[in-house]
Amino acid sequence: MSDKQTAVATLSALVVDDEQLAREEMCYLLRECPDVEVVATAGNGVEALELIGAHQPDLALVDVQMPGLDGLGVVRRLLEQGAAAPHIIFVTAYDQYAVQAFEVNAVDYLLKPVDKSRLRVSLDRVHRMLESRTPANGRLERAVDQIQARAGGRTKLLVKQANRLFLVDSEDVVYATIDDGLITIVATLIEGQSNYRTIEELQSNLDPDTFWRVHRSYLVNINKIKEVVPWFKSSYQLRMDDKKHAEIPVSRAQTRRLRELLKL
Repeated sequence: MSDKQTAVATLSALVVDDEQLAREEMCYLLRECPDVEVVATAGNGVEALELIGAHQPDLALVDVQMPGLDGLGVVRRLLEQGAAAPHIIFVTAYDQYAVQAFEVNAVDYLLKPVDKSRLRVSLDRVHRMLESRTPANGRLERAVDQIQARAGGRTKLLVKQANRLFLVDSEDVVYATIDDGLITIVATLIEGQSNYRTIEELQSNLDPDTFWRVHRSYLVNINKIKEVVPWFKSSYQLRMDDKKHAEIPVSRAQTRRLRELLKL
């Protein structure tokens, strides 16, 4: 019988947080738990997915709010891959989601700063899941659905303008563009820089039925298209419903989808 099948099983754990001090604090708390071994730490969601594949930990403590691929995005990717997921404990500094949404078996929720006794409750829950051989995937899927429903189906995006940080509802975003590695988000009332590093990362955290990659450098909200403008050689541009009425090119590869979408 392996160590993981005994009553005193050691939990292999991955700590995921974009803030180094937060990672160090969580690792310190876990070192005080003799039944936990931290096998790796990750500073972003993409790295977390790589380390989960490499180490296959029993448990991942994942920060909900991270630039790029956030905590919920990590879970969605795991579910899409179809492989056995680790048990997840979400960690956040902001109680912006209803705590009840996280109170499901195989998923728990910790509010920063993390209380040692509350962490112990979460770890004991994971032990019980492993002992009963309860798979994480099904309940993770339900948990993500609950969290998104509780959040009203909205994604908040961080936009930096003139050294100030604003939170923008995704439904208010008109389009996003990337130039020289910097992503600019144009919303109904504000324009500024995003903390996402690539258009792909930004798109993965938005509603795929609403946001469309019309060009390698542009992501548009289809509900904010004001006018379709015929262009050269049977191509089109989209005039958007922002203050400047920006005109965005549609790539040749996406022209067919545009015609299907708008019955052109």
